[in-house]
Amino acid sequence: MEIDVVLPCLNEADALPWVLSRMPLGYRPIVADNGSTDDSAAIAASFGARVVPVPQRGFGAACHAGLLAASSDIVCVMDADASFDPGDLPSVTSPVVAGQADLVLGRRSVRGKGAWPLHARIGNRVLAAELRRRIGVPVRDLGPMRAARREALLALPMSDRRFGYPLEMVVRAAEAGWRIAETDVPYYPRTGKSKVTGTLGGTVRTVRDMRRVLASVGSPAS
Repeated sequence: MEIDVVLPCLNEADALPWVLSRMPLGYRPIVADNGSTDDSAAIAASFGARVVPVPQRGFGAACHAGLLAASSDIVCVMDADASFDPGDLPSVTSPVVAGQADLVLGRRSVRGKGAWPLHARIGNRVLAAELRRRIGVPVRDLGPMRAARREALLALPMSDRRFGYPLEMVVRAAEAGWRIAETDVPYYPRTGKSKVTGTLGGTVRTVRDMRRVLASVGSPAS
């Protein structure tokens, strides 16, 4: 079985060599290039990854474009910044392959100082708690490494193309009655400068987008 791995990417030239060189056998990287101004696209191509240009800016836009470009039955999504080791992908995909879960999230286990700043961790914890309270999904982390079946993902009524995308996936999957599970994966300090949760401003934008998604719980995506 071959599994496509969607890697949303914005200026990750320093991280991509390590990430792509550690991709397990049978896992095919798709780098969804969200307007990089460095050599990310060229580096990804040199490692044999499929590069998908995504002119619409936004984390969700990059993820969605990668899913549309994928062709495998089961797909993964993970950050391209070397905060995750692709070698851990099989532990996330295995429950989906075995039919034990419909969506598996990699619950982050911090390895190394600065891997997950306190403000980002608190924001994630609050959102996960609100998700458990509102729709009863037993998750502790909105982990960005995840796996599901491609056609089922594309059938979910998701509309967010910004930072709310990871949360909206969980919300819509829960509303559709999916079996959602977590598995621990190591989480390392990212390579290069963070553009999202590594900064206070990025965390604020992410939480704002995710709260907008939570406000839509119980309503179809527009």
